Amino acid sequence: MGVVNVTPDSFSDGGFFFSTENAIKQARKLIEEGADILDVGGESTRPGSLPVSVDEELRRVIPVIEALAGEKTLISVDTSKPEVMRQAIIAGVDIINDVNALRNSGALAVLAENDRVLACLMHMQGCPASMQNNPTYHNIVQEVYDFLEERIQLITTLGVARDRLIIDPGFGFGKTLQHNFEILNNLEYFTRLQTPLMVGISRKSMLGAVTGNPANRRIHESVAAALIAVNNGARIVRVHDVKATKDALSFYCAVQKNNDIK
Repeated sequence: MGVVNVTPDSFSDGGFFFSTENAIKQARKLIEEGADILDVGGESTRPGSLPVSVDEELRRVIPVIEALAGEKTLISVDTSKPEVMRQAIIAGVDIINDVNALRNSGALAVLAENDRVLACLMHMQGCPASMQNNPTYHNIVQEVYDFLEERIQLITTLGVARDRLIIDPGFGFGKTLQHNFEILNNLEYFTRLQTPLMVGISRKSMLGAVTGNPANRRIHESVAAALIAVNNGARIVRVHDVKATKDALSFYCAVQKNNDIK
């Protein structure tokens, strides 16, 4: 999954793709590099970020989605707003990627009334503006697992097929560095939910905490994190550096296939 931030305040690219034209160019570049999914977002969810209005988010993402809807690559919209979800579906998205796991009023109804789109449910403690203010857990892995399990059960009781759901433990969303490490080391535990697991670690501060590199220079550690995630059970990796990650995963998969043949 390649990231397309149509925002002026993204932590990873500094708003370089804020204009519709630049966002579309970047999206097509990611397609050429091998992205299977494009995740288009119009509201930053970095720690300390504040929400934008529905109208502003629609202004940012809908023209980009419409321009990409004819591509063979799947299109995802990164939003928690039901109004944006609904308009994005009309514009042609295939996946709703919600950091709030469809907890906002009306979000579940959007998914239930449409039998075509998939939904990614992410765990987040708190909200982006304050989520990194002393996040606390008794058992981080079990608590995140229980949250995702509850969301899956609730949503499927509404008639939404389980195979339309994806889960994301939410690295960096209300978690300390140690919390993130514990989740990454125990990713395989989440496969018990029998739902495709997505991981987004690319360029995040947990990487910089180890290497000291700024966000736009974390390509090597981002690729390493993606490989660890896939090795531990992730089915989708959400990344900024598509070609580097794709190449690394291609080699990893070739080695695994060779081991299977043996």
